[in-house]
Amino acid sequence: MYQNAIQAYKKVGVTNVVADADPHRVIQMLYQGLLENMAYAKGCIERKDMVGKGKHLSKSMSIIFALQSALDMEVGEISLNLYNLYDYMHRQLTDVLVRNDTKKIDEVVSLLVPIKMAWDKIPDEEKQRGYKMREEKGQFRSSASGHV
Repeated sequence: MYQNAIQAYKKVGVTNVVADADPHRVIQMLYQGLLENMAYAKGCIERKDMVGKGKHLSKSMSIIFALQSALDMEVGEISLNLYNLYDYMHRQLTDVLVRNDTKKIDEVVSLLVPIKMAWDKIPDEEKQRGYKMREEKGQFRSSASGHV
């Protein structure tokens, strides 16, 4: 799952920094990239730049897919809720492609910002606990062991 997030993030124009980032940092970068691309898309709509709008909305939807792919669905209800919320965000942005309704971009931003803020505040000990759990499941190996 973590590898899917890295690959999707690389596809939307991110440098090699992703390859060296820990899983927590990758998700932070995905959230930041999503917010930036939605802001660009909104600006493009306001300037009537439909090519730019399509480009940035496409990147935004790819990032949402990467966030969905990175979820550990075995964790339980929170993963399912996030999956469904990301699906809703994707549908809203798809609608923006057709209707150019920037209010829907604002809605997705308003849903994403609290999630990003909470993610940014995860304490280091909880991150380490999460890495250990995923490593035990064989989902990734730490950078210290030479693998991601």
